[in-house]
Amino acid sequence: CLCCTNMQRGPLWWAAIHRHHHRASDEPGDAHSPVRSGFLWAYGGWMFATLEEPDWGTVRDLRRYPELVWLERFWLLPPLLLAAACWLVGGWSMVCFCFCLTAVSALHGASFVNTVGHLIGWRRYETPDRSRNSFLLAMFTFGDGWHNNHHHYPHSASAGFFWGEIDGSYRLIKLLERCRLVWAVREVPAHKLPADSERGAV
Repeated sequence: CLCCTNMQRGPLWWAAIHRHHHRASDEPGDAHSPVRSGFLWAYGGWMFATLEEPDWGTVRDLRRYPELVWLERFWLLPPLLLAAACWLVGGWSMVCFCFCLTAVSALHGASFVNTVGHLIGWRRYETPDRSRNSFLLAMFTFGDGWHNNHHHYPHSASAGFFWGEIDGSYRLIKLLERCRLVWAVREVPAHKLPADSERGAV
């Protein structure tokens, strides 16, 4: 529900687009590759120009959760409720600051990852795409800047694999796990981590 308030559509749509990106990353058909389509298209043009639906077959596993299916159908409800709550509490200034500004910031964060995460930074892993790690991008996006790590092992809840790779999103997930609101949090298996001599600079 909180992610829907960012106005980036529903969870199943987002997961389908993201899974497609991983299958065809920086190859023909990648919806938002700066390598193939250019910076401006990858930064956000694809989101406004692409009208066709994603391949819903890629999220069959997620469609068995009725709450996600419901949220996908009514994805506009959470942002509308948040905007209404902001207006009731603080008027239009609060709508602009606490709703519009945060939604735009989240959109820019995702766009930076889609573009800068494939153009600038260093590569610890030789993935088939051009994903890169960036400390500054990770700080701006609460951990998503460890993008090469993420493409190396996308099943992990954490994109920061090593000490010094700060991942705020992962820390939040671990806090929710301690509160027993989430469980079965996936970690990076040891065999997916390189030896010390193979690590890039942090």
